[in-house]
Amino acid sequence: MDPAGSPLTRGRTLLLVLRWGLPGLLILIGFAILLVDDGSRRWDGWAMCVGAAFSLMFLTVVYGMGAKGDLEREDEEAARQYFREHGRWPDDEPA
Repeated sequence: MDPAGSPLTRGRTLLLVLRWGLPGLLILIGFAILLVDDGSRRWDGWAMCVGAAFSLMFLTVVYGMGAKGDLEREDEEAARQYFREHGRWPDDEPA
């Protein structure tokens, strides 16, 4: 576990804020514009803020899927290395 003030912990916190806090804030601002403004900018402002928030959330999901694929490739490469060294796959029963 990392100490509370370590750069790694601060970086993770900043990443969470950027990935989920910023989209949440944009959605709140969009609905505030929708409730406060009476002019034609009302729906434009709402659509702009909510659309930007959904774009950020979509990018977060797509990035997560890509990172998961990288981990799966690393696991597959480790299994292949094990096969080269031992002549069997890691999840096979020893002969």
